[in-house]
Amino acid sequence: MWAPWRIRYIEQATSGRKEEGCILCDHPAAQDDVGTLLLFRGRLNYVMMNRYPYNAGHLMVVPYRHLNSPELMTAAGRNEHFKIVSDSVAALKKVYRCDGFNIGMNLGRAAGAGIDQHMHTHIVPRWSGDTNFMPVLADIKVVNEALQETYKTLKPYFARL
Repeated sequence: MWAPWRIRYIEQATSGRKEEGCILCDHPAAQDDVGTLLLFRGRLNYVMMNRYPYNAGHLMVVPYRHLNSPELMTAAGRNEHFKIVSDSVAALKKVYRCDGFNIGMNLGRAAGAGIDQHMHTHIVPRWSGDTNFMPVLADIKVVNEALQETYKTLKPYFARL
């Protein structure tokens, strides 16, 4: 099992240290779309890959505004957010021929949010039979493609939006 990108997540989780600021605010401000795995910039929301994916192609749609719940979004922000979720699903279907998706938000620590102060929608592609014995027996999820390869594959589809 080789997942070298996970070590940063493990080190941060076990050290008790958290990064200063908000990565979901900082990433689009960095103007380093490749380095931050940012695929698309809308007017009010953006799409980035999850650095610690549940499956290959795991995306997040994120408002630029630092909000912790969807009722705080403007109508325009909500409309664009859902349109980008829909466009992301279409891109993932075309590129990876997914059989299904898990789409959702974890609002608050009690709901499992790793970043609870900046809401975001997860889009996790699923394939028939993509669960196997690894998560059950070893508490390990196998992701079959390196993040930079996924980024290169998806970027052209988001460039067309």
